Amino acid sequence: MDNRRSGILLHITSLASEYGIGDMGPEAYRFADFLCESGQSYWQLLPLNPTLNIYGNSPYNSYSCFAGNDLLISPEMLYHKGLLSNKELKAAPQNSKSKVNYESVWNFKNTILDTAFSNFNSGELDKDEFKKFCEINSGWLDDFSLFVSLKKHFGGVSWKYFPTEIAARKLNAIEQYSHQLADRINRIKFCQYIFFDQWLSLREYCHNINIDLIGDLPIYVNYDSADVWCNLDKFKLDEENNPLFLSGVPPDYFSNTGQLWGNPVYNWEHMKSSRYKWWVKRLEQNFRLFDIIRLDHFRGFVSYWEVPAKEKTAINGRGVDVPSEDFFSVILKMYKAGNFIAEDLGTITEDVIEIRDKLNLQGMKILQFAFGDDYPNGSYLPHNHVKNCVVYTGTHDNNTIVGWWNNECSSVEKSRVEDYFKRELKHDHINWEFIEIAMDSIANKVIFPMQDLLGLDEWARMNTPSVARGNWEWRLNENYLTSELQEKLRKLTVDNDRI
Repeated sequence: MDNRRSGILLHITSLASEYGIGDMGPEAYRFADFLCESGQSYWQLLPLNPTLNIYGNSPYNSYSCFAGNDLLISPEMLYHKGLLSNKELKAAPQNSKSKVNYESVWNFKNTILDTAFSNFNSGELDKDEFKKFCEINSGWLDDFSLFVSLKKHFGGVSWKYFPTEIAARKLNAIEQYSHQLADRINRIKFCQYIFFDQWLSLREYCHNINIDLIGDLPIYVNYDSADVWCNLDKFKLDEENNPLFLSGVPPDYFSNTGQLWGNPVYNWEHMKSSRYKWWVKRLEQNFRLFDIIRLDHFRGFVSYWEVPAKEKTAINGRGVDVPSEDFFSVILKMYKAGNFIAEDLGTITEDVIEIRDKLNLQGMKILQFAFGDDYPNGSYLPHNHVKNCVVYTGTHDNNTIVGWWNNECSSVEKSRVEDYFKRELKHDHINWEFIEIAMDSIANKVIFPMQDLLGLDEWARMNTPSVARGNWEWRLNENYLTSELQEKLRKLTVDNDRI
């Protein structure tokens, strides 16, 4: 974990493919090969949990933090297993190679997954592995598959509006609907079986070529999720199971009213009494998928902002302490501190820094933030970096470096950048200037969004946090992974002793 290494941030959805969205098929393996051949050691991804159109297809707003996303299943891998025909593969609609059309992809993927499930049931394929998967994962899979089936059965309404008996998870109601919806439930379990089979095969391939996978764990879960429906006592809810408080952040320099995210907040005292059993299971599931996990909104593991559910803004919230040291005393008995990255961005208080450093967790340094009003003393500047951190040119929430330089970077910031670099910088090379200075950092880990390596403008950014639609759509053109880029990156990696 202490070695100097580097890698690329690219979500699965952004990979090239013939089916409208990146998946766990041949292009994922091709990208892993590109990482290896360019001297990279890490592939960083966003959460792999299910997404929905009504939430803008955000991987940070899922209805399960244990399940995988059906959209990422590779049709080609289904074909190679004998679950689809070549004719069914060719029925894929024509989609943009630069943007994901989620509605079109949903329709196609659902159709072929129906077909694959039917072929699996009627065919001669060995069912023992599927049964074994269902048994091993029953602790979350049974509840998840029933939840999704009930949502479909009742027209998509929140679990809060299910009939009283099943909303309250009465045993007789669970047995009744589990029998009534058995076919639909098995279809959902089948898709999860396929997802994990494909992902674990890809992970094994990455490990064989010395690529470690970095995942992302959103701190909060959606109220209308299997996670809340099955764990009511772990959230601050009233007698009717409505949220008492909602998550957010307080007013700051960026917003006079703060941010009201709307997720239910955790009942940390109850979780403490169970020795954080739910979190332990959640982390176990994530470490099945990844080698290192970025803890989203790490600040919330130290203290969080809770807002009464009736409020329309975050102004009238309050800060609540989390038993962070006790929590991490449990977690760090299971995993090393080097297995975690603390997302310590934004307005971070001293207590958060103190806990991060006491636990020896890796923090994050974003170069786009290095030239603000705290210049030249800010901690994001390369000469102020420490070994135990991860340096990024930007994250999935940032503009690309080129987009930032052209459209967001003020004249004052540009002057500071050129003052720091001690020369005038050219627009058409600004991405490599930042990549090179990141590579030269003392930090053990350096990660670049793929868009920055390609020098793409803001049209290619992955997410704009204040915008509800049009995010998570960018796709990597298959022609972008050139031998010239591979050789250039490898040389830079070798020169900076990161290989």
